[in-house]
Amino acid sequence: MAFYDKNDVAPVPPMGWNSYDYYNTLVNEEQVRANADYMAKNLKQHGWEYVVIDIQWSDSAAGTRNKDNIQYIPFSRFNVDEYSRQIPAPNRFPSSKDGAGFKPLADYIHSLGLKFGIHIMRGIPRFAAHEHMPIKTHDGTKVTADQIACAYSTCAWNPDMYGVDFRSPYAQDYYDSIFELYASWGVDFVKVDDICRHVKEPIYEKEVEMMATAIKNSGRGIVLSLSPGPAVIEKAHHYKTYANMWRITDDFWDDWKLLKAMFERCEVWQTHSGNGNWPDCDMLPMGKLGYGWAAADAEYKGWDCKFTPEETRTMITLWSVFRAPLMIGTDLPQLSDFNLSLLTNDEIIAMNKCPNQAFQSSKSCNENLVIWANECDDDLSYYECYFNLSEEEQTVKINLTLGKDDNIRDLWEHKDLGGKTEFVLKPHSCKALKITVSAKN
Repeated sequence: MAFYDKNDVAPVPPMGWNSYDYYNTLVNEEQVRANADYMAKNLKQHGWEYVVIDIQWSDSAAGTRNKDNIQYIPFSRFNVDEYSRQIPAPNRFPSSKDGAGFKPLADYIHSLGLKFGIHIMRGIPRFAAHEHMPIKTHDGTKVTADQIACAYSTCAWNPDMYGVDFRSPYAQDYYDSIFELYASWGVDFVKVDDICRHVKEPIYEKEVEMMATAIKNSGRGIVLSLSPGPAVIEKAHHYKTYANMWRITDDFWDDWKLLKAMFERCEVWQTHSGNGNWPDCDMLPMGKLGYGWAAADAEYKGWDCKFTPEETRTMITLWSVFRAPLMIGTDLPQLSDFNLSLLTNDEIIAMNKCPNQAFQSSKSCNENLVIWANECDDDLSYYECYFNLSEEEQTVKINLTLGKDDNIRDLWEHKDLGGKTEFVLKPHSCKALKITVSAKN
């Protein structure tokens, strides 16, 4: 049973920023505020609105005990409240002190006209289960974390949590309690990790359903994003019923092989987007990346994104025509003018917000020329995006006869091409077009 009309919270693909690609597990309040300020000044007017804090925000030891290339600290005792619910690390998020949680930071982000999001791991803290710490129940019954934890359901790459055993009569109470807390903070977006790719297994599937129910019970419209992928296509209906976003890939980074592979992933999922449902291609890595991957080296500033300008444009174009969520992965204040120009192209963003379903309309015999298309809602125009996946230049000719009042517009160049139907694509580059056919024809 659907828990609410997802159009109320995600009628179009969400757009925003996520801390992970640059800060890894180390982001702090000052850095989040700086990125929010940048978004409010430079991106908000173009539709960018979510500011999302990624993994390990409750861990005070992040950046100290994990200096030796350990991303997630084994047996870490992170911050929780009296009901075994994670709360922000006060040494990293000073405004959270004295039980304030993320509310002061969320209030600040809301004051900028933006929305606030957080990352969580599926489940309940392991140490809470080991120490028989209490959870909050709807009827005041004394229940401890070990009574709802499934000790056999753990994450392969993060040591923090046990799964929640849906067979426990108080399992829903735990999820209700954490989303009640998030709602009180003013959270608008929750990215849930270690859940998307395993949804065929009952405990994972049931945990998604419990989270969806908890959001409904919280009384606040919260975007539910499932991660990481690859998502299971056989479970598309389940994702669409209970979530707003689900990852169709594992972590996506600045590697052409990963970008090229995304075309096939998008083709598989192309019929499952729309109406509050958004298959997620992961973040848009660009600019500076990876600062948080070397906590021991104070001089380390990360690396420059390895995508070429053509590949960056190809990435944004595919995400946009496919209507994927757009989440920027970088440190926004360090964005170059070029990358900022890509993110503020309103004609490309409008393609991402098109109400109609996009589809891969054609692929050349050698699979190196891919075409994606989408019809606009004016019945006169449509988008066509051409992608050269090869290592050689390709000459492309549009198979179209135009009338005198018809037009082809290049969305990246902001130029009307008139009746020009032939162009050259460099390797790994693309052309995003809006073709308008006059009603007179």
